[in-house]
Amino acid sequence: MNKSSAYQGDYQGLHSIWLTYGRYEAAVLPNVGANLIAFRDTENGCAFLHEPSPNEWDEFLERPILHGMPVLYPPNRYEDGKLAWEGKEYALPINEEETNNHLHGFIYNIPWQVESYAADEHSSYVVLMLRVDEQHEVYRYLPFSFTLRLRYTLSELGLQQQVSVRNEGSTRMPWLLAFHTAINAPFAPDSQASDYRLKVTVGDRYEMSERMLPTGNIQPMSEDEIAMKQEGIYPFYGSMDNHYTAETQDGRNRMELTDTRTNTTLVYDASSAYKHWMIYNNGGKEGFFCPEPQTNLVNAPNIAGMSAERSGLIGLEPGDIWEAASRLYVK
Repeated sequence: MNKSSAYQGDYQGLHSIWLTYGRYEAAVLPNVGANLIAFRDTENGCAFLHEPSPNEWDEFLERPILHGMPVLYPPNRYEDGKLAWEGKEYALPINEEETNNHLHGFIYNIPWQVESYAADEHSSYVVLMLRVDEQHEVYRYLPFSFTLRLRYTLSELGLQQQVSVRNEGSTRMPWLLAFHTAINAPFAPDSQASDYRLKVTVGDRYEMSERMLPTGNIQPMSEDEIAMKQEGIYPFYGSMDNHYTAETQDGRNRMELTDTRTNTTLVYDASSAYKHWMIYNNGGKEGFFCPEPQTNLVNAPNIAGMSAERSGLIGLEPGDIWEAASRLYVK
């Protein structure tokens, strides 16, 4: 029988909820944006997510974006800190001065509530909840009431992520979501980054301006990018901070990272509800990269003349629920 557990614990001095099941363990930080900071294979010594080292700790606490699975609402960049929605314009703080944009939203570094956690012979899980209403700090920028829930489950099928949001208000609200997932390459202890091949179900690549905002034009795919969506490529072949549409293969929207030395593949099976991928690899520096499933195009609310279907801009009526499920597993 696979041993499983779910318990309150410590992660480098921070309150955490730990899950275990068989060879897998995971940790989530409720007070740092419900960031799932660790997913490991303890039998083989594999660490799949980019975790902060002691010398990165202060940087992580100041800006917890490049480690674990940060939750972004609203995700990515908004031109001049503006978000247009149904005849109104909301002002978001400019927090990327070099582009004069707002970047990555408000919920990746604030406390969430632990709703429940438990384990049995089949799995272990934790449910985290964020409720935004008139008293919440997020409401001052985006005055919409909603309840967001994240459930992480460990089982023999790996790590499942279920996310749902319910519009608790009386007006239609915009919904934009992404996960700034940071994947280690290498993830196995005796492998090198050069042993790894990356495959992602990307479609078209959007041209980005100097301010990292989409121009509306589609760029031709390079040979390396074509390889990334077909047979796979070394994840650090060049610098990437690129925005793509998602183009499912065999009905699935996924990233696959293969360690050719161990013949092991980490699969990130993202819901097809995420219509876009952002791929960032830290300037091509070996160690980690971020395949980011995203519901919407960068700056989507502010792009005139583009359909909501193409931009991924979702509107939720009062009482509406949006949900999606993704999974990380090894084959």
